[in-house]
Amino acid sequence: MMIMFDKPYEKDLDRIMQIENSGFSRDEAATEESMLERIRIIPDTFIVVYDEQKQLLGYIVGPVSNERYISDELFEKPVPNTKNASYQTILSLAVAPDKRKMGLAGQLLDQLAQVAKRQGHQLITLTCLERLIPFYKEHGYQVDGISDSEHAGETWYNMTLNL
Repeated sequence: MMIMFDKPYEKDLDRIMQIENSGFSRDEAATEESMLERIRIIPDTFIVVYDEQKQLLGYIVGPVSNERYISDELFEKPVPNTKNASYQTILSLAVAPDKRKMGLAGQLLDQLAQVAKRQGHQLITLTCLERLIPFYKEHGYQVDGISDSEHAGETWYNMTLNL
């Protein structure tokens, strides 16, 4: 399968939300309004992957930050990227259910790491549920402990990747 990476477009919102809602619980998932703001405000750190028919298969998104770890506020209100931020965050990484286990999520992580390096960030930071720790470790991330996040009433783990 041939794939292409690009920035998202507003016309992609419905498909992005289908994928978001397939990968996260109702409480965990971003709202449509929040996702639309991310498309508009941080397109340089919102990467989508398409197949050769231009069907959106998955995406990764997160703003840059001067905070080493993600706060719950970051999920609620997207902020524009600034040039001097030290850290690249990941708020959401999701792949369509029928396209999982094909390496797309790892390729999206690699694409965002390339963007973050070009932009001069030192580290990528994310929070994840315990069941996803092995996946991120496979891609070079380390566990930095339990997050202060109370998002969706879950226990989240801080993970980072030095660039």
